[in-house]
Amino acid sequence: MEFIASNFVPLMFTGLLVFLLMGFPVAFSLAATGLFFGFVGMEVGLFPSNLFQALPLRVFGIMQNDTLLAIPFFTFMGIILERSRMAEDLLETVAQVFGPVRGGLAVAVILVGALLAATTGVVAAAVISMGLISLPIMLRYGYNRTIATGTITASGTLAQAIPPSLVLIVLADQLGRSVGDMYAGGLLPGLMLVGLYLAFIAAVAIIKPDWVPALPQEARIYREENGASGHRSLLALLAICGVAGYIWSQNHNAIIGPMIGREMPAAGDEVVILSITVASLLALALAIVNRVTRMGLLSKLAEQVTFVLIPPLVLIFLVLGTIFLGIATPTEGGAMGALGAIIMAAARRRLGVDLMKQAAENTTKLAIFVLSILIGSTVFSFTFNAADGHFWVEHLFVQLPGGAMGFLIIVNLLVFVLGMFIDFFEIAFIVVPMLAPVAEKLLPQLLPEGAPPEMALIWFGIILAMNLQTSFLTPPFGFALFYLRSVAARNDYTDHVTKQRIPAVTTAQIYKGSIAFIVLQLIMVAAVIAYPTLVTGNVEASVKVDDAAVSDMLNNMPGMEGQEPSAEETDPTAGMQGAGTQAEEAADPAAAAEDDPMKALEEAAKEAKPAN
Repeated sequence: MEFIASNFVPLMFTGLLVFLLMGFPVAFSLAATGLFFGFVGMEVGLFPSNLFQALPLRVFGIMQNDTLLAIPFFTFMGIILERSRMAEDLLETVAQVFGPVRGGLAVAVILVGALLAATTGVVAAAVISMGLISLPIMLRYGYNRTIATGTITASGTLAQAIPPSLVLIVLADQLGRSVGDMYAGGLLPGLMLVGLYLAFIAAVAIIKPDWVPALPQEARIYREENGASGHRSLLALLAICGVAGYIWSQNHNAIIGPMIGREMPAAGDEVVILSITVASLLALALAIVNRVTRMGLLSKLAEQVTFVLIPPLVLIFLVLGTIFLGIATPTEGGAMGALGAIIMAAARRRLGVDLMKQAAENTTKLAIFVLSILIGSTVFSFTFNAADGHFWVEHLFVQLPGGAMGFLIIVNLLVFVLGMFIDFFEIAFIVVPMLAPVAEKLLPQLLPEGAPPEMALIWFGIILAMNLQTSFLTPPFGFALFYLRSVAARNDYTDHVTKQRIPAVTTAQIYKGSIAFIVLQLIMVAAVIAYPTLVTGNVEASVKVDDAAVSDMLNNMPGMEGQEPSAEETDPTAGMQGAGTQAEEAADPAAAAEDDPMKALEEAAKEAKPAN
């Protein structure tokens, strides 16, 4: 009994590992471990017999969490867009834009992957779509197989880092931070990672041009009657819309500020997103006018790019823009995105009963999966925290060499290794809640001068999100590798266009292709660790109110000199209903514990513990 009491937390981890190795689902393993060790703790005298009395309240609290509603909304939006063949249209069109240059197909895959990440948010959908559509074309025209497979798998995983990412929603919930702040913090690192991928392809095109050949003339399907490619018209349209976006950015505060009653200047990411939205809407309007009036001012390529690329762009920026503006919460933004996806699918005449049924079914499955794991992890953490497990984890990491930076490096190595074997949801629900209190205590000292301490967990969350992205690419259980393996050719086949024999894609080639992009992702993780302002610079700091300054200002107001401040001035809660009760609770912890069942349980558990 004494051995169990003194080693209770390590035994809990061992028990969880045993349940997982026995093949039980993660959600049930977590719940079973929490319940089993909770009852064991009661038997050895660690916990009171009413330990689980407040557990139903915790479960109902999960079901009432509005933040988690964003997950099914964004999932539904992504599935509707993916099943309406948006990825197919995007890949075909963007490949025609960049096809004439070396590496153009790989660039198209990366850019479409970023777009799919911001719309579907589902890695499986992005990798499978691009594997079915792009991989045969890349192999047909002689792309290096390592580059082709690595580009597709890595681009599909961008859904983990670019808002509106499901990973960021889950991490925000587990870290106790705003989803909007997590989105704002993750936007720049996600776009920088896209830029890093593009720079890598550009370097390959320069060093090994034979690995990434350009599309031949016969493969370019959008041409004018005079034989021109139409790129000049596209560049002219881009220039006009770019000027319009710049003009908006210079007048954004003057237009938006009075509309929403804001006096402070807007955040940079808000200005960028709304500027791109305005430019995109202008391009769409010009293309519609050109088609309706048949003026012929735009080339076929420019029209196709506008009608295929702009609607999902506008949907992305409207969803993110309303969140960043504070007009909508992430949950409301997700609902608006789901409605926008339905409208887009209907406009393409691809919306039907079967599509809605598939989207609803898959969304329900994912929502149940996430909530089951969350409920299981809640039961586990209930017992874990009652045993003061968070202090055990804190003591474990505080003693590491290197202080806060040593903690950050070790945690990232731990998450990187765990990502090879378990899914990001399990890591987010099991590991992150244990690390969050330690991170909140240690990491503020690493923030740049002047950054508020609460930014530490947002920075920590973005680092983990970038790291968790590698879990989809790391063998042996990288899910993106398996997704591509499921659709890549397993046997030699004859290409229907060139009539040439194409060798099968081997699993080794898929694994080998991921290595370069894993290195690029780790470079981005290191950059975010080294430069926290990449995250914190895009998040608006909460305004701090200096109570002493407010009191001094009130005392020095005209007509108030020499007067004693009233109760309302010295105590902001005076006069509010229930304020006296709150003050009494603060003065009498026992009374507060009686009103709060969780506090009562914690106090009873501590009193019931035998003295060491």
